[in-house]
Amino acid sequence: MPADARSADRVTNYNKFWEQKSANDNETHRANRLDQYTEVVNGYYDGATELYEYGWAESFHFCRFYKGEGFLQALARHEHYLASMMHLKPGMRVLDVGCGVGGPAREIARFSDATIVGLNNNDFQIGRANNKTRKAGLSDKVSFVKGDFMKLSEQFGENSFDAVYAIEATCHAPNFEGIYGEIFKVLKPGGVFGVYEWCMTDEWDPSNPKHKEIAHGIEVGDGIPEMRNLDAARNALKTVGFDIEHEEDLANRGDVVPWYYPLEGDIWKAQTVWDMFTCWRTSKMGIFVTQNAVWALEKVGVVPKGTHSVGESLIVAANALVAGGRTKLFTPMALWISRKPAN
Repeated sequence: MPADARSADRVTNYNKFWEQKSANDNETHRANRLDQYTEVVNGYYDGATELYEYGWAESFHFCRFYKGEGFLQALARHEHYLASMMHLKPGMRVLDVGCGVGGPAREIARFSDATIVGLNNNDFQIGRANNKTRKAGLSDKVSFVKGDFMKLSEQFGENSFDAVYAIEATCHAPNFEGIYGEIFKVLKPGGVFGVYEWCMTDEWDPSNPKHKEIAHGIEVGDGIPEMRNLDAARNALKTVGFDIEHEEDLANRGDVVPWYYPLEGDIWKAQTVWDMFTCWRTSKMGIFVTQNAVWALEKVGVVPKGTHSVGESLIVAANALVAGGRTKLFTPMALWISRKPAN
């Protein structure tokens, strides 16, 4: 394994888990992805992490926007909103499931003064998360551990956390019941779970070829074994024992500025001057420059072999996410606030 903890083999093999055309992607392919979900997710993030940081930020998630609101400000507000809905406060021990490079964990620790433990199964991201947290002076409030989020109770023990949150991460699990069930176990009685979930909406029809194409593009481009609908997430929460206190698809707020606008590559839609650079990175010219730079870096061994291919998958994802957002077939911000019964 390279010194920076990325695996070139995993990155190279990533796209082999899918058929390029959605019509050819069948139950056998899906079952293979679900069975090897850790390889799927790690292969994706070994190749995509630095591209995310360059093109997006240290918080790998979407958010709502107000007119004139800066990109980074909106990301932070999205995290604050989740923390406030969960009533996080000083003294609480909180688990971040699928923490990425720790952007949300650091922001939520600053906002709530809670102690955050970030869980991640990707060594490369954990290394970057630790470095960034140390530089931010937050190592006393935020820590990171490697682990499989389908085995939380084995790693932490039951009744270990006052609260758990997941921001656009549990969609990578092979099933909602398994991951939500593990979260339920590690929560203390009366503990709260807040999640921003990636879901296909009630308008989505998997038998519709265009609908299937959008879901397939999101899966391929974002390292997700299979996309599921809102009912699947809602029913899974109830099945494992949670009491749902609040449910809302924030993408349905009717915002003038849509959540997917930074992916459209239109600099004239940027809400601030600085955000024109964010929009440029997803424009045709920005993508051309980035992908050619990644190709060159891959050739000289600066990034793992296969990173350029993962970058191509990100382009597929961006197109599918915008299409899913415009048609209301997909949401990256289905919010649930749920509680483990006190007894």
